[in-house]
Amino acid sequence: MPHETYLFTSESVSEGHPDKVCDRISDTVVDAFLTEMPEARVACETLATTNRVVIAGETRGPETITHDYIAHLARLAIRDIGYEQDGFHWRTADIDVHLHAQSADIAQGVDSAGNKDEGAGDQGIMFGYACRETPELMPAPIFYSHKILKLLADARKSGREPALGPDAKSQVTILYEQGKPVRCTQVVLSTQHTDPALSSSEVRRIVEPYIMAALPDDWVNEDTVWHVNPTGKFVIGGPDGDCGLTGRKIIVDTYGGAAPHGGGAFSGKDPTKVDRSAAYAARYLAKNVVAADLADRCTIQLAYAIGVSEPLAVYVDLHGTGKVSEASVERACREVMNLTPRGIREHLKLNRPIYARTAAYGHFGRPAEPDGGFSWENIDLVHALRDAVR
Repeated sequence: MPHETYLFTSESVSEGHPDKVCDRISDTVVDAFLTEMPEARVACETLATTNRVVIAGETRGPETITHDYIAHLARLAIRDIGYEQDGFHWRTADIDVHLHAQSADIAQGVDSAGNKDEGAGDQGIMFGYACRETPELMPAPIFYSHKILKLLADARKSGREPALGPDAKSQVTILYEQGKPVRCTQVVLSTQHTDPALSSSEVRRIVEPYIMAALPDDWVNEDTVWHVNPTGKFVIGGPDGDCGLTGRKIIVDTYGGAAPHGGGAFSGKDPTKVDRSAAYAARYLAKNVVAADLADRCTIQLAYAIGVSEPLAVYVDLHGTGKVSEASVERACREVMNLTPRGIREHLKLNRPIYARTAAYGHFGRPAEPDGGFSWENIDLVHALRDAVR
């Protein structure tokens, strides 16, 4: 029998979280290369700790993107996030860049040549998911966890809440009845603050209006349990408090645990890497399946082998909510979209500098933007999918 009444929890982390600082820097490097050369190759990892940033990986692109320029871009990213602390400051942090040329062995598998089309940049499995829990067709716990932190970040950066620091984490537990989210049972919010004298109750008075604004009306009541800065003080934060690494928040980046994840991180990778582009394509297809009213929930898995163009498999699970068969949706997905790495990049127009903005508050459930950012959130395949499953 379906599990109809239950609690489900998801977490988010802010752009100032140490791992997200690293994701932002890595994606800033990707954007820099794609700005100069849309076919550039980038696999960039970042580590951040007390007043030190290390950027490493492989690239293939124009010589104008020098190590000094990358260090400069990293400082600008750190400044935009808001770090001007003794233990981590955009101006004084030591930034080491150790990027080198892409492996020729990998390049020969990925590049097109003669009759061979461009192959996948690596093997792997990628998942996409959509459901009707929010208008954005996202699971409610992760969507609202992101929204809380985005509202707080906007308030901090605007100057409305100068007591808040860049580093923060949220967690929302939601009660489901008859399989649908109905209210919030617990809220966890830990936020860095600039005044060491602030108590947890004083921090709660600052953040509570933003949390209430993020959640649907009547989802919070007298039974909702609050945990705001439960350790009592959170002044030392960001990379000065914890070492950060690119790619450690992949569940935060996707569906908050409500759907499978293939294991690959997104940030720091150009769109020939199917870890990123195929995960976007899978979300795009799943969202359009639900928007087309073919199902209320949809999970799509794509599988690839390094150097091979076509996906090894396309798998669809409609979770018992389908109005058509899974097999028909699998066939339709292949029909309405070219799922080779080149096909995905061209369909979603991914060879553009649109990635730094994805590094915090989720890669999914965000509005598609005029310059092509979040193009995988468009629902422009609805009619094609309906026609294809007939």
